[in-house]
Amino acid sequence: MTVAAIPSPTNAVWEIGPVPIRAYALCIILGIILAGVVTEFRLRQRGAHKWAILDIAVWAVPFGIIGARIYHVITSPGQYFGEGGDPLEALQVWKGGLGIWGAVAGGAVGALLAARQLGMPLTVVADALAPGLPLAQAVGRLGNWFNNELYGRQTTLPWGLEVHEMDSAGRPTLVDGEAVLRPGLYHPTFLYELVWNVLVAGLVLALDRKFKFGRGRAFALYVMGYTLGRFFIEMMRDDTATHIAGVRINVFVAALVFVGALAYFLKVRGPREYLIPVGVDAPVPAPRGGDISTVDVSAKPAATAAIPSSYRVVDEEQFHAYQATGVVPDGDAVPDSNDNATAKAESDGESDAAEVEADEDGQDSDTTAAGAGGRADDR
Repeated sequence: MTVAAIPSPTNAVWEIGPVPIRAYALCIILGIILAGVVTEFRLRQRGAHKWAILDIAVWAVPFGIIGARIYHVITSPGQYFGEGGDPLEALQVWKGGLGIWGAVAGGAVGALLAARQLGMPLTVVADALAPGLPLAQAVGRLGNWFNNELYGRQTTLPWGLEVHEMDSAGRPTLVDGEAVLRPGLYHPTFLYELVWNVLVAGLVLALDRKFKFGRGRAFALYVMGYTLGRFFIEMMRDDTATHIAGVRINVFVAALVFVGALAYFLKVRGPREYLIPVGVDAPVPAPRGGDISTVDVSAKPAATAAIPSSYRVVDEEQFHAYQATGVVPDGDAVPDSNDNATAKAESDGESDAAEVEADEDGQDSDTTAAGAGGRADDR
C-alpha cells in the first residue's frame, strides 16, 4: 500500500527573457555557497584571515566542476560518443552530469594550488571543509530531483517517487498538455543520499568537536561516512550507468575510496592544526580589568583585513596563547607523527653513538692504566 507518492517537478528550467535559469545550476550554486560559509567559519576558528575561503574557492570551484564533468563523461561515454551521441553535449554542464568523485579530486587540486599561494597546509583547508561538503552535496541532490534523475528501481514500499519523462533540455514530455509519468513508483535515491549527507555532516561536526581531529582526519571521516552510504544507495539505482561484471562502476569506486580513507584515518595522527599569520602585525590583547584608558578610540580600523604572506602551524595551546598575548610562541611548528618517529630515531641514534664513544674512551683509559701497571677488567 502506497502511503506517500513523492511528486517530482515538471519543470527544471525557467526562462527570463532569452536567459534560461536551470534548477540544477541553482542548487549547485547554493550548495557551494553553503559549503563556503561553513568552511569560512571553521577556517577563522583555526586562525585563517577573513574571507580566506574566497581565495580558495576561485581555484577549487572551477577545478571541482571540471573534474566532476570529466569523471561523468569518462564513466558514461556512450551518452556522448556512442551511437546517436553528441560529443558537444559533454561540455554542456548545465544539463546535469557531474560526478562527485571527480569533483572532490579536481577540487582538491584547486585547493592545493590555493593553499600553496596562501602558505597554509592543505590538511587545514580539508578539515575545515569536511562538514560543509556533504551539506553542499545535499543541496545539489535537489537539482537531481528537479531533473527527474538519480532515482532508483521500482519499489512497492509505502513510499515512492513519481518520475516524469524528461528530454535532454530538462523539459517534460507532454501528451494532451499533461506531463507523462513513468509507470509505477521508484526509490527516491536522491532523497536517501540527501538525508545521508546531512547525517554525515552532523557526525563530522560532533566527532570533530569532541576529538579535535587534525592532519586531514576530519576530511577522511567525511569520506568514509559518505562512501559508506553511497555504496548501498548506488546499488538501489537503475538509471543508465557503466557496469563492471554486472555491478555499477560507482559501487566499486565507493568501496575503494572508503578503504583508502579508512587507511589514512587509522595511520595519520596528530593534534588539530592552528594557524599564526606571518608577515602581519600581531593582535593587540584587550586591556585587563576593563581599563579602557589606554585604548586609542580615535584610531580608524583598517579598510581591509591584512592577508599574511604565509602561516605558521601551531597547536591549540600555542594558538590561544598567541591570541591572548600577541606574542608568537617559541618552538617549532607542530610535528606530525612521522616527524616524531624520525626525531625519536635520530635521538636514539645519537644516544647510541654517545654510548659507543664513551665505551671507546673507557677502553682507552683502561688500556693506558694496564700499561702503567694497573689492572683492566676484561670487557
